[in-house]
Amino acid sequence: MASGFEEKVAAVIVAAGRGSRAGAADVPKQYRPVGGETMLRRTLAAFAGAPGIAWLQTVIHADDAALYRAAAEGFDLLPPVSGGATRQASVLAGLEALAAHAPDIVLIHDAARPFASAALIARAIDAARTSGAAIPALAVTDTIKRVAAGGQVGETLDRGQLRAVQTPQAFAYQPLIAAHRKAAREGRADFTDDAALAEWAGLAVATFDGESGNIKITNPEDFMRAEAMQMTQLGDVRIGSGIDVHAFAPGDHVIIGGVRIPHTQALTGHSDADVGLHALTDAVLGALADGDIGAHFPPSDPQWRGASSDRFLKFAVDRVAARGGRIAHLDLTIVCEAPKIGPHRDALRASIARIAGLDIGRVAVKATTSERLGFTGRGEGIAAYATATIRLPWGEI
Repeated sequence: MASGFEEKVAAVIVAAGRGSRAGAADVPKQYRPVGGETMLRRTLAAFAGAPGIAWLQTVIHADDAALYRAAAEGFDLLPPVSGGATRQASVLAGLEALAAHAPDIVLIHDAARPFASAALIARAIDAARTSGAAIPALAVTDTIKRVAAGGQVGETLDRGQLRAVQTPQAFAYQPLIAAHRKAAREGRADFTDDAALAEWAGLAVATFDGESGNIKITNPEDFMRAEAMQMTQLGDVRIGSGIDVHAFAPGDHVIIGGVRIPHTQALTGHSDADVGLHALTDAVLGALADGDIGAHFPPSDPQWRGASSDRFLKFAVDRVAARGGRIAHLDLTIVCEAPKIGPHRDALRASIARIAGLDIGRVAVKATTSERLGFTGRGEGIAAYATATIRLPWGEI
């Protein structure tokens, strides 16, 4: 289906399953953490950051709306749609939701494969442009045998002709949705992947190189393997520090860590004067050796006057993700005589965790006084000290 124009590409992320084989858990497997982030969020990040994808359509279970909102926060996505009783029905729901946009190419990907690389996604798009239907495949290295019901070996298969198939599977959109609609009309709901359905509908399906790291997380041991992969890949541990101070001014509250805390005074600054988020932003940027908050958001620029500081921390966090890394831990210390931070500690931790996309267990907030010494001791302002620990892939500069 090669053409002289740039095709419009969409991706359907299938995330409606219950994941019963993944072991006991309070939430479906796609919302369980892998390396500090939920599996679905990792998958969405891979596709949201991939060049050339115009629309990202997620298919979820109707009961998972709140879990989905947390996993998808910050991404530019189409509204999710509810899946069906089978994976096949869920894919069709996603394809139908894309009909108004009329993409030329669509990628179908399982949320349970959170490690799809940008290179793999690019190969999928290129393969669809060339062939109209293509799937990532890996050569089989184990000897495969056909076994009869009684456990007797009936046949040894030629592994040279066998391939293990992954997602994202890539197709011209119109032929694929037509094939899905035909299968639905004829009551065929037994296809285990979109390639099998496409083959049934008479479409020729090509292959392209898959990736060994593009694992599907199905069983409890897969989660352990995924965690081990993360530790191996993200072995470059870096630590950054940040310090910020703001003076008091007339007012009735301060904002620290994105939380409004009642007080007899306010903090003054060019933005919202959130001393905690400013220190954390500098800590993350310091770990990246990527300047400081003033370099990226200069106070001389009027667009940042009164700006909410969660934008600054989110910017720094996104810089980590853009380099293939993740934040391992954030530690914030507030120094002031008043207001009392202790009663608000958990609210601050929750707010910072939400902004940074972390589990609250990876955020520490502490508070102390300066024993009435210095400007904080005299009640003239608040100081904040922060430390960020991040993990980057080896070889990152």
